[in-house]
Amino acid sequence: MRPADAVETAECWALALAAPATPSVIALTRQGVPPVRQAHTDQNLCAQGAYELAAASQAAMATIFATGSEVMIAMAARETLEAEGTPTRVISVPCQELFVAQDEAYRARILGRGTVRVAVEAASPFGWERFVGEEGAIVALSDFGASAPADELYEHFGITAAAVAEAVRRRLN
Repeated sequence: MRPADAVETAECWALALAAPATPSVIALTRQGVPPVRQAHTDQNLCAQGAYELAAASQAAMATIFATGSEVMIAMAARETLEAEGTPTRVISVPCQELFVAQDEAYRARILGRGTVRVAVEAASPFGWERFVGEEGAIVALSDFGASAPADELYEHFGITAAAVAEAVRRRLN
């Protein structure tokens, strides 16, 4: 599980405690991340593996998937795209395995079929193609080995809100 903020971390921790028969890993970032969940809910949204964190302002044209610290990049890309008139939603994916285990109706609703789909991942792009499809894009690492502060690494590897927004624009055009 790769939670995006403190709220998702608490939810993932609760899921791990409730599953004593299965192994759990909660991978946390070392950098400070802003809270992305602003509205309270009694429901553990991470239990479904993925959920709509930010809705589009109107009928969505794009869906951005992200996990962990990359959710803040997805949110910034959404802000840019919405300002340009491209209704965009953000899906937080704290646990791909839990999401894949959901029923087809839930997965279809979250995937946003009929929208341009882009995933952002600060690690390998492996696995994201099942969410974005053949026409989608994955903004992710292409190689490893650099060491620097996270902001510099994101810029160096092109894992930025601007790159995510550009991937959406390319697929819309």
